[in-house]
Amino acid sequence: MRIAALRLRVADPARLADFYRVNLGMVVRAEGDARRVGYPGPSADLLLLPGGCGYAHDRGQRYWKIGITLPDLDQAAEWLRRAGINVSRPAQFRDIGYMCHLSDPEGFSIELLQHDFQGNRPKKQRDENPFGQAAVGQITLRTGDISAEDAFCRDLGMRLLSMQDVASHGFDLHFYAFTTEVPPDPDLWAVANREWLWKRPYTTLEYQHIPDARIVPAPDFLGIEVEGLAATETDPMGDPFLPA
Repeated sequence: MRIAALRLRVADPARLADFYRVNLGMVVRAEGDARRVGYPGPSADLLLLPGGCGYAHDRGQRYWKIGITLPDLDQAAEWLRRAGINVSRPAQFRDIGYMCHLSDPEGFSIELLQHDFQGNRPKKQRDENPFGQAAVGQITLRTGDISAEDAFCRDLGMRLLSMQDVASHGFDLHFYAFTTEVPPDPDLWAVANREWLWKRPYTTLEYQHIPDARIVPAPDFLGIEVEGLAATETDPMGDPFLPA
């Protein structure tokens, strides 16, 4: 089993798919009026479905972002700026990762996350295309009840790979995936697991856990497709996990 796709309702699937193709190096496949975009390999696609009428990001909503993992963040940020795209300055966020952020033309949030912490990237010749080895590493949802999410993920057959304390910002992070891989450090809070996690070729489901927060549905988040799932399951917030 694997996380196969994130389903989002958007205003203009063809136009948005072209943004992901031209600027982020994704492959586009038409499915009627919808567009499926993604990278070669086992990471999840984005299924862009018609019917959106203007997305507005809200920090109280269930859906937050995708994370794209890649070898050279500085090169990727330079590439995007040359294309006229507004991207935040790459920075090491605590002991979590070396990252920056941008939004697509419809306002959906994208995080770019380097495989290695700042200063740890192996010195080698840059690839011509900074997104040539990229993957959709994370789909990020918010929750106020991580115990319920944990039970749901484990029932589906997912493994908890990492927990990350960001108490200074009022939350912690929990990462799940369909995998038999075991993190290098058995302590799932360990910093040693994080660069390992950012190098996984498959997509993890990341929960931003804000204890006891009242999270509301995100109207344009239409669920997650799972390859190998026999029937649709409903998560603790009522969002569907659908057979791919």
